[in-house]
Amino acid sequence: MTKNNRLTSVLAAVCCLFSAAAMRPAAEIDSCVTELLGRMTIDEKIGQLNQLSGYGYAPEMVTQIKNGSVGSILNEVDPEVVNRLQYEAVENSRLGIPLIFARDVIHGFKTIFPIPLGQAASWNVDLVEEGARIAADEASSVGIRWTFSPMVDISRDARWGRIAESFGEDPVLSGALGVAMVKGYQGDDLSRPNTMAACAKHFAGYGAAEGGRDYNTTWIPEVQLRDTYLPPFKQAADAGAATFMCSFNDINGVPSSGNRYLLRDILRGEWGYDGLMVSDWGSIQQMIPHGYSTDLRQAALQGVNAGVDVDMESYAYIGHLRELIESGELSESDIDPLVANVLRLKYRLGLFDNPYVDMASASRFYAPASLDAARRAVEESAILLKNDGILPIDNDKVRKIAIVGPMADAQHDQAGTWVFDLEKERCVTPLAALKELYGGSDIRYAAGLEYTRDRKTNGFAEAVKAAAKSDVIIYFAGEEAVLSGEAHCRADLSLPGAQSALLRELKATGKPLVLVVQAGRPLAFADDVALADAVVFCFHGGTMTGPALANLLSGKVNFSGRCPVSFPRMSGQVPVYYAGKNTGRPASGITLIDDIPLEAGQTSTGCTSYYLDAGAGPLFPFGYGLSYTSFTYSEPELSASTLSADGSLTVKCTVTNTGSREGSEVAQLYVRDHVGSLVRPVRELKDFRKITLRPGESRQIEFTIIPSQLAFHVDGAKTVVEPGEFSVWVAPDAQSGTPVQFTFVESSEFASK
Repeated sequence: MTKNNRLTSVLAAVCCLFSAAAMRPAAEIDSCVTELLGRMTIDEKIGQLNQLSGYGYAPEMVTQIKNGSVGSILNEVDPEVVNRLQYEAVENSRLGIPLIFARDVIHGFKTIFPIPLGQAASWNVDLVEEGARIAADEASSVGIRWTFSPMVDISRDARWGRIAESFGEDPVLSGALGVAMVKGYQGDDLSRPNTMAACAKHFAGYGAAEGGRDYNTTWIPEVQLRDTYLPPFKQAADAGAATFMCSFNDINGVPSSGNRYLLRDILRGEWGYDGLMVSDWGSIQQMIPHGYSTDLRQAALQGVNAGVDVDMESYAYIGHLRELIESGELSESDIDPLVANVLRLKYRLGLFDNPYVDMASASRFYAPASLDAARRAVEESAILLKNDGILPIDNDKVRKIAIVGPMADAQHDQAGTWVFDLEKERCVTPLAALKELYGGSDIRYAAGLEYTRDRKTNGFAEAVKAAAKSDVIIYFAGEEAVLSGEAHCRADLSLPGAQSALLRELKATGKPLVLVVQAGRPLAFADDVALADAVVFCFHGGTMTGPALANLLSGKVNFSGRCPVSFPRMSGQVPVYYAGKNTGRPASGITLIDDIPLEAGQTSTGCTSYYLDAGAGPLFPFGYGLSYTSFTYSEPELSASTLSADGSLTVKCTVTNTGSREGSEVAQLYVRDHVGSLVRPVRELKDFRKITLRPGESRQIEFTIIPSQLAFHVDGAKTVVEPGEFSVWVAPDAQSGTPVQFTFVESSEFASK
């Protein structure tokens, strides 16, 4: 039998393997790993730790696979090539260890969902899980069984481009949505061929990059690291995330790729994590320019000692581990646990039983149910920030609509960052969707600007002419996809290019003006908001952005998105986030710069903590969002006025839809510890509920507070709850609501949360 005929014969049996494969018990997997590890040579072990980017069925790659010199491959998305390479590993390498094929599938594979920050704006755990499940089904259909998502970095600086990949500024919201993505990718049986191994990244503190500049240093006190940045990772680990990825940045002087304290002491030791740790792309090598490693050889040694299992594209392990073992600086037993983690993942994925792509069902893309879910994700994540009554647009009253702006028909840019497999022709734009929806209306389109950074004003006249002849203007502004994401940081968070100038020209027509912003981060656009009669903010929404926005603008669907981050008034405010701490002189008696008399005394404006030109608060607070209906909250009711260490407290609040149409509201539970041995934040989110109410309907929401939710770190892994007064809010955002108080009556210690 020829080699090609043998491959065809093997793949013909794949469908039978699919039905036969099942999750092996953990004890059986551990036994198989131990047995296989005992048969491996040093070079074969090192090969399992080596991850390379694919480049087709190339002779050099085939040779490496046959030699057992590569354990996983990135970025190969042709299912036929995946099967051919897998065949070389399974049939033509000495031990037949299958490969894992991996890819950055961040917010969809072919059917693109909103960027993660957009999905966070939905505050809908089930919808986020569904999106991850669809991404896993599509990507696994071409052989991708490992994705580098979710990113659960806490992100409080909008200058940082990767805020787009995050779930925002809050540990509770980020943790809940990170767990949802893990469940969506992995399902309840990771060995099923339509799942992917999730990867919680970037461990840890990457979102605190100094100055909001990517890859930059971080300095994070341990209590802040443990209270703010680590909790979402702990939740992902507890949810069974199959893999973790270490971060690019140094934390308090130690790069994550060489950080034994983070990777071994906390992740493995304290948390008992038994999954796989992968480096970020080249991050082991990058310890050299960090100034932590003298050369690649030392970087490899430091990576192993820290507990990085897989070297992604640094060539450090494959190039230097054998000589480090031969020199005695490492022993073979030092790398055995790393290799075991790789093999364990391959068994958990079912690759030893079912290594191939089923070509009969390959390329499962754009199912109607998937497109429907992508549309709903945009509908639930778009945020109505302002509405002076112009929205929704009534097709019976509005006959002429001017559609203006560089994001109205931007198929590529509406998809957002990290969409390597985008087919932009499948993206339905707002212009196309509005034309279809308002077929009887006179829709006039004039972009005004070719793209968001465009500074040329030669298109203004046509846009203004179209606006002047309309009943309403819908101006689609924002950022192109390339302006956010990895290494795309901005110091100026205003609308780029001449977009604000065009907005002023449109305002001068006197026509009702709706501003719709599509971006990868919260923007500082207070002046633009003031000019518009209504403002909609949609973090890059993906494939179905257009139909979703058309449904929202027309009123077919009600807005329910809420801010997952605080929006700054000005770029100089960042980082701005709701869970800050009071100073000894909290902001009060604010006098802004234009109100200061000439020759005013130094203390005439008061001596409190605020900006003369921006005040103290954000433009829009965390949790904020409007609707086409209205909601009221009753004062929260507590089940008791005190809470003890072994007790719990019930918080009840009635939410009523006081408007004339059905709508969804996100009720948010906040707590404040008024006095502590370490100063506590002014508010902290502890829980949330998204509910849908009919006009006039009321619903009582019930939350439970337990002492561990109130705990904070004071030393290492130990958390405490100290006796004292606490305030509780059930509110629609982080600045609203009426607080009620309770007293915690005894000191308690807990394990690290």
